[in-house]
Formats: sequence, C-alpha cells, structure tokens
Amino acid sequence: MSKQIELRKNEIFEKELLPHINALTTFAYHLTYNDEDARDLVQETFLKAYKSISGYTQGTNSKAWLFKILKNAYINDYRKKVKRPTEVDFEDFLKYLESSDQSASGPSDLRTDMYQNLIGDEVTVAINSLPMDFKTVILLCDVEGFTYEEISKITDIPIGTVRSRLHRGRKMLKEKLRKYAATLGYKDKKTKK
Repeated sequence: MSKQIELRKNEIFEKELLPHINALTTFAYHLTYNDEDARDLVQETFLKAYKSISGYTQGTNSKAWLFKILKNAYINDYRKKVKRPTEVDFEDFLKYLESSDQSASGPSDLRTDMYQNLIGDEVTVAINSLPMDFKTVILLCDVEGFTYEEISKITDIPIGTVRSRLHRGRKMLKEKLRKYAATLGYKDKKTKK
C-alpha cells in the first residue's frame, strides 16, 4: 500500500510540479540576486512541496502553490540571515586581496541566461530596484501571468492590496524607465503636444 502511495506522489510531483522549475528559478533569482541562492531556494521549495504533497489537491493551480512555498521559504531564510552576522571566509578574502585582476567577472549571470533577448538590462535593473512588495506583485502578474486572486493567495495579501501595489509599482517602473524609453524614440504623453 505504501509503495502505491509513493508512486502516486512521484507521479503528481513529476507531472504537475516539476514543469514549473524554470518559472520558480526566475522568480527565486529576482528575490535573491544570486544564482546559487536561487537554486538553493528552488531546491528547498521542491523538497517542501514533496514532503507536503498530501496537502496539494491534484488538478488545482500547482504553480501558485509552489510560488507560495517558495515565497515563504525565502521569507524564512531572510529572517534567519538577518539574525546572524555576515560570515566571510578569511582565505577567500586573502585570495581576493592578492589577485591581480579584481575586476574579473564571476560565474554567468542567470538573468543573461534566462532573459536574453526577452527584456533589456535596463528593464531588469528597474524591476530589481523596486521595493520587494512591489517587485513581487509585478513579477507574479506581469512576468509569470498570475491572476490577482492567485497573487493574493501566494503573497497572503488582500486583492485590493495586490491591485494597489501593481498600480504603484507600475508607476515607479514608468518613472525609472522614462529616460530609457526616450532613447528608444518613445515620447512621453505628458510632454507630447
């Protein structure tokens, strides 16, 4: 009996949850700004999802369910990090000081890999510079395509707050991207006569 249950869990996991790995990785990167931390967060999300798969109703919105798990895992990790002091490996610090080329770039940037030819660096920088509350709802709505109701469930905020944050966040993005849009030839409706 338990072998059948385990097989059923694996089937649900593979068919309904795993297909969302790329979307989760993208969202995790935008929360952490670090490839390794994003991968760790996605791995933690899938581990938690697998352990609590009995709480998932098959056929429902698995993507929203996973995003909520990821968001909660991120918040929990953030709280843990805030409480403990920053750790620096002394050997790594010495290597950094001794290196002749301190400006060498590190490993590839996940944004470059995942967003190449999708949105410009200016847009990515503008989104990433938004306060977390606004960035989260914009990513969930405008990048991932979640409905207001789904975003409300993922973020544990009322739908009215989702709408308000989207409106305010989009206004902030518009201001941040005004000069960039002008360089591409777009005219501001306010100044256009």
